Amino acid sequence: MAEVLSVRGLTKSFGAIAVASDIDFDVAEGEIVGVIGPNGAGKTTLFGMLSGHVVPSAGRLSFRGEDITSLATHERARRGIARTYQIPRPFGQMTVFDNLRVAATFGAGLSGAEATEWIERTIATTGLNRYAGTLAGRLPLLVRKRHELARALAMRPKLLLIDEVAAGLTEEEVSEFIELVRHIRNMGSTVIWIEHVIRTMLTATDRLMALAGGKVLAIGKPHDVIKLPEVQRVYLGA
Repeated sequence: MAEVLSVRGLTKSFGAIAVASDIDFDVAEGEIVGVIGPNGAGKTTLFGMLSGHVVPSAGRLSFRGEDITSLATHERARRGIARTYQIPRPFGQMTVFDNLRVAATFGAGLSGAEATEWIERTIATTGLNRYAGTLAGRLPLLVRKRHELARALAMRPKLLLIDEVAAGLTEEEVSEFIELVRHIRNMGSTVIWIEHVIRTMLTATDRLMALAGGKVLAIGKPHDVIKLPEVQRVYLGA
């Protein structure tokens, strides 16, 4: 498989405090890579550096063969990087459809019939048909989660960064999201997924990366990583 993302020596410090230190990893096209770690491990900072919301103190990012280390968030979005947020923040007074139109227009650079066709496909993929005309601020929890994923998907991403969409959901709802993310991968997106729900990470990902103290503790096959003593000690408290 072709390499989509290459991360080398990625570091972020706030004064004397390092929240991410010398992070190295690669992601191949079509992979779903899970990221786990205790609170304060550097997961959100990592996503911020990948999406452009956080400027790294050192290191290099390469996306589809291009150095994007110095690119702004909107420039990365136009190249195909999109992310979700753990706490959805849609435009509450706009409909679900119009929220996705903003993402498709300004994120993917789509317009007219092409944008409408992609939005309709995204709404169908994420199961939001009945909510297309609903104000986003009135959506229930599970639907808000789907809408957050749909907004990112409307940007037609080559790399989708998912931040804890399973948090607060039931077992059945988590299973629905696993199938949805797999479907998104089949549509052509590579996925990096932060999650605290271990079952999700073990069943939905191709590889698992464990972070601790802003460093990569381990990366490999999910069941191999979760069995490592250092991962169980840091993450599971074993």
